[in-house]
Amino acid sequence: MLPFASVIVPTYNGRTLLATCLDALRGQTYPADRWEAIVVDDASSDGTVEYLRATYPEVRVLALAQNSGFIAACNAGVAAARGEVLVLLNNDTEAEPGWLEALVAALVEHPEAGSAASKILLFDRRDTLHTAGDLMGRDGIPRNRGVWEVDRGQYDDQRWVFGACGGAAAYRRAAWEQAGGFDPRLWMYLEDVDLAWRLQLLGWRCIYAPQARVYHQLSATGGGKLASFYTGRNTLWVIARNWPGPLLRRHWPAIVRAQLRIAGDALRAWRGEAARARLRGQLVGLLTWPTVWPQRRAIQATRRASLEDLESLLTPS
Repeated sequence: MLPFASVIVPTYNGRTLLATCLDALRGQTYPADRWEAIVVDDASSDGTVEYLRATYPEVRVLALAQNSGFIAACNAGVAAARGEVLVLLNNDTEAEPGWLEALVAALVEHPEAGSAASKILLFDRRDTLHTAGDLMGRDGIPRNRGVWEVDRGQYDDQRWVFGACGGAAAYRRAAWEQAGGFDPRLWMYLEDVDLAWRLQLLGWRCIYAPQARVYHQLSATGGGKLASFYTGRNTLWVIARNWPGPLLRRHWPAIVRAQLRIAGDALRAWRGEAARARLRGQLVGLLTWPTVWPQRRAIQATRRASLEDLESLLTPS
């Protein structure tokens, strides 16, 4: 019998993180014969593949021949997966026992949902939220719902959100394939926001599953100037690709103000490598908008959702 769900864990030189992640997967309450675990090793040099095969024989290991980046690793894992529910999980996480069961149940209960979002909390401050589902601002800036708040149960209601944080997200295979999955042209960062937009344009909704709880070690496998550059560039690419024309015309002042504010903050912190990288990312994103326009035409041609529904997803700046 084929598994109903596939949990895909991309990793690159993350051997020291995997025990916590995979031991938590071993403790899941979702029946073991209903799901599979796949670790995609992105050409690590720290002995990850040998470690996995010796220590976690139940895990399918997909070893890539060369380092291809986070998005390519995720897509390779999806291509190898057999489940109808595709679950992406960062290697620097620890999922509670009922996490997978709650995510799968949310998609089963809501056939109109193309994705399901976890409640993600900080690994070292387990009462503090990182996201209770992702939001999209009218200024084009994605936001983590509830970020840095102490979790007192204020986000324990299942509800519709803009998208799921890709660090612990479930996607219906039919929705993933229709939208085309993560776009490797982004390389890394905001690939989940980009996919959330394409799913919403197609009419697929995102359900937040509050009982799907996972703890995340922020920036254990990323961050710094690399993250700043790609976040700066990809924020502009996501706007250029995905925002319908009427919404762009309505909200462009807020979008421009947000980008100027970010640039101003980076200029004030010019001595920092991350600040300079964010500015470079913004500049590259702006200068390459013409190259993104063909992608925009293809994406906008798929839109099935009404402008009113899409507008209702945007939160105040």
